[in-house]
Amino acid sequence: MGASESREGRLDDSEAEEEEEENSSSSQGSYHSARSDKEKTGPRTPSRPPQPGSQKVKLYHYISAKTKWVVAEKLVPWEFMRESELQEGSEVDDDEYMDEAEGSGHFDHWLLCVGTRIRAKVDQRLQMKFYSDQQRVDFVFQGVWAMRFPSQEDYKDFTTEYHNCVFENSYQLEATEENKVKVFGKDFIGWVKPQDADESIWEDAEETLEQGQVKDLKQTYIDELNEGIRSLALGAKDNSFLVSDSRVEAFRNTPTGLQGKKASVRLGGSSSDSFSTPKKAMLIRGEANMMLLSPAKDGKNHSTNVRQLDLESGKTVAEWKFEKDGTPITMRDVTNDSKSAQLDSSLSTFLGLDDNRLCRWDMRDRHGIVQDIASPVLNWNEGHQFARGTNFQCFASTGDGAVVVGSKDGKIRLYGKTSMRQAKTAFPGLGSPITHVDVTYDGHWVLGTTDTYLILMSTLFIDKDGSMKTGFTGRMGSKGHKLATPRLLKLTPVDAFAAGKNQKFHGGHFSWVTEGGREERHLVVSVGNYTVIWDFKRVKQSQHNCYKNAGEGLKSCYCYKIVPKEDNIVDSMFMHDNFVTGKSPEAPLIVATPKHVTSFNI
Repeated sequence: MGASESREGRLDDSEAEEEEEENSSSSQGSYHSARSDKEKTGPRTPSRPPQPGSQKVKLYHYISAKTKWVVAEKLVPWEFMRESELQEGSEVDDDEYMDEAEGSGHFDHWLLCVGTRIRAKVDQRLQMKFYSDQQRVDFVFQGVWAMRFPSQEDYKDFTTEYHNCVFENSYQLEATEENKVKVFGKDFIGWVKPQDADESIWEDAEETLEQGQVKDLKQTYIDELNEGIRSLALGAKDNSFLVSDSRVEAFRNTPTGLQGKKASVRLGGSSSDSFSTPKKAMLIRGEANMMLLSPAKDGKNHSTNVRQLDLESGKTVAEWKFEKDGTPITMRDVTNDSKSAQLDSSLSTFLGLDDNRLCRWDMRDRHGIVQDIASPVLNWNEGHQFARGTNFQCFASTGDGAVVVGSKDGKIRLYGKTSMRQAKTAFPGLGSPITHVDVTYDGHWVLGTTDTYLILMSTLFIDKDGSMKTGFTGRMGSKGHKLATPRLLKLTPVDAFAAGKNQKFHGGHFSWVTEGGREERHLVVSVGNYTVIWDFKRVKQSQHNCYKNAGEGLKSCYCYKIVPKEDNIVDSMFMHDNFVTGKSPEAPLIVATPKHVTSFNI
């Protein structure tokens, strides 16, 4: 299992020399800066397909890990243009690149057109990677391509226009300074103008942490499963659990991973068929019970009730209904009150999320009495139903019970532990829906998952008194202080293409810590049949090579390890910090596919 750099590499030196000779003789007549005499406030108005004399590049095509790059076109024109500007017969690949967002209407999107080979909508699915030191960009479009520019000026013109086109396609607004402030607000303008942001958080991280790299992983255990796995529920005590369509299987936790199938509980005997395919399993009450959330019968991603399973007896304790003021309601997701709540055998509450609801449920009635098991209705302990469409998608809790919520519009909201009515801080969206969120135990870092990248954000800021706070306890940016920009964690275009067409990131996690003073060490996400791991220390170091050559826009980190599997991965998670041993800097990594569960040690 090697680092991603081994699959990418520099463009061949001999080709680079040939290009330099070609450029030296043709640059005066063939190349010009498309925006050198213009104020760079947004993409230029596109012309018809590029005419002789417009900007040109050398185009490479990635063939294989053995052959790597070959020259596709020695000198080819490129252009950003609107969909409406395409000539008849020139179409965008609908399956990959047409807009999927609801309500997009008939917006005239920007396309990247390179010669006659490439007509691609400009968005994150291009997986664009920038190499300022090589005057080069790599991207994915029915294969992997590289464009090498003849000068730094041309390279910078391209990157500026690319980022402006991404902005316009994402928000359907012209990429002016006024509109950027409208979308991001003055507090977060550094997200589109990183030069105006506060980098001290990242610099401080570099000073306090040693150089980090993901070490090699060794497979220690693999078990074949009888049924297709739907979800993984890791325990911090004796057992962890794999949930399939009709059963829960228990495995023994050890310092080398999950070993020895201990027991199997069949999910039969329910009064409702809606529990036949559980989508979420959550351990509660000292890991003696499990809550199983399943989609409603109409196939929508919401549920009207949740099943409580006693793991020792294998019997259903209750099927709880979601109601507020006597009216049935639905929930999209549930999670524990805090990072360590599943270890507390006395707790009777948990958190719930729906498109426009955030709440806390209590298995006792409003007077604190355990309810009648015959027809239990969960007590709405606290929370809020939002009048306007928040489009909540996912959430997670910190060690002290604060809550982070991700939304379909890409926003990430931070709620303090005392109120769910109003977010203390709302991070703006980058144009991609947030499908999963996680947060460190201390609440200092938030990890959001989108289809094509992870976004890592610091919640720390300095208040008016000069004290360090988090966005869970105060509003970030309210006193005019500069805020840190996030980091993006992405696959290289080569690895993104190898992961498979239409494969999406899912389930981004920090390693699992439930004690103050302990640090999360890694970040992990699944995509297709890949598990991808970043070293948290490495990501936080502000001066490593990924960031030095980032160019304009938010900095992206490509320093990861890949664990490939034969099947698509259901989930990848690190075991609890309890299972770190002296021989390894991290607890075992668990990778679940539909038919196998595999343990790895660093």
